[in-house]
Amino acid sequence: MAAYAAAKAELIGLTQSLGAEHAASGVRVNALLPGGTVTPSGGEGDADAMAFIAGLHPMKRMATALEIAQAALFLLGDRASFMTRSPMIVDGGMSARLL
Repeated sequence: MAAYAAAKAELIGLTQSLGAEHAASGVRVNALLPGGTVTPSGGEGDADAMAFIAGLHPMKRMATALEIAQAALFLLGDRASFMTRSPMIVDGGMSARLL
């Protein structure tokens, strides 16, 4: 977990640095931080493993790929036009559980 935590912290730091450096030129830089997501190659065949992972999330389920895509589309769209340097956490409350 240490390597994962360090990499995620670096991603957030890089997002914030790049966002500050390029904001005046109209380039927005944000990070999408998803939680567990059900995907075709995500082990859907192992129901016990999927139930375990879902149970780790406070919402007691995993995201659908569509839910993560909708968050990405928000970041790309006009509704996020004044948003930069931001980590967008879309993890069903998982990060709050780890505090």
